[in-house]
Amino acid sequence: MPPPDQQVDDDVEAVLAGSRAVVGISVRSLAGAMESLTLQQYRVLVLICSRGPLRSGALAAAIGVHPSTFTRAVDRLVAAGWVTREDNPDTRREVLVAPTARARVLVAEVLERRRAEFEAVLSRMSPQDRAAVGEGFARFARAVGDADLPEAATLGYPA
Repeated sequence: MPPPDQQVDDDVEAVLAGSRAVVGISVRSLAGAMESLTLQQYRVLVLICSRGPLRSGALAAAIGVHPSTFTRAVDRLVAAGWVTREDNPDTRREVLVAPTARARVLVAEVLERRRAEFEAVLSRMSPQDRAAVGEGFARFARAVGDADLPEAATLGYPA
C-alpha cells in the first residue's frame, strides 16, 4: 500500500483523468453548435431552454457578464434566429428573452450527442465496472454537496 500522501496524489490524478474524459465528451458534444454560436451564446440558449424565458438582466447575471454587454449579445442572437424578445405577461414593463424552436432543437441535439457518447463508453465496460463508476460518481457528487454550480447548468448539466 502506498504512503497516505502518495495515495491521495494517485486518487487526485485518477479523478483528474476522469474529469478530462468527461470534459472531452462535453466538448465533442458541443462541436456542431460551436460552428454557429459562441460558448456564451450556447450557455444563454441552455438557460432559457431549461428555465423558460428570462429577463436580460437575470441572464446576464447567470453567465457573469455586464447587462450592457449582454444586450448586444441578445441582439446578435435575435438577428440569427436563436431567440426572441417578448413582453413579460406578468409586468408588461419587462422584456423576456425566449428560445426559438431552432434553439430548442440545437440544445436537445447537443444533449442527446453527449448522452449517446456516455452510453457508448459505459457499454464498453463490464456490468461490475459500470456499477463501480456509477457508485464512484454518486459518492463524489455527495462529497461535493449542494454546491451551486451555475456554470454546469449553463452547459446543459442538470442541477
